[in-house]
Amino acid sequence: MTTQAEQLGVPSDWTGSVPEYLVYVSLTTKQNKQEGIDFTYQSPLMGGRLNKGGVVIDFLFTDPPDLAINVQGEYYHYGLGATFMQNDIIIRAQMASEGITLIFIDESDILEDVDYYVRQALNYRDHSQLAGGR
Repeated sequence: MTTQAEQLGVPSDWTGSVPEYLVYVSLTTKQNKQEGIDFTYQSPLMGGRLNKGGVVIDFLFTDPPDLAINVQGEYYHYGLGATFMQNDIIIRAQMASEGITLIFIDESDILEDVDYYVRQALNYRDHSQLAGGR
């Protein structure tokens, strides 16, 4: 029996989630973005996860300089209740106070059509449940 990661070709040394990998691949192959030049993967801000109020942003862009993308796993971001969703809303507000638009992409959207939703995110369009999408 193969795992979802194996079915989708996720390398065994990938440290993130399967949906994050799919977004990473879309960014680097379809959107011609380069890690370290156009974006940083798993960027700790305000102290990262270890400091109160700190966050880790999945994809923080330098091109464009005012954009960030977070992948929303169905279980952790929606399935565990209102507290986790409130945390995501607070993180979005924190980023906005720094002049950065945080776009969420839901796991289900990534699995449906990753390239479409990544293009939408790069155009500052948020289709996530938090933004009122499905």
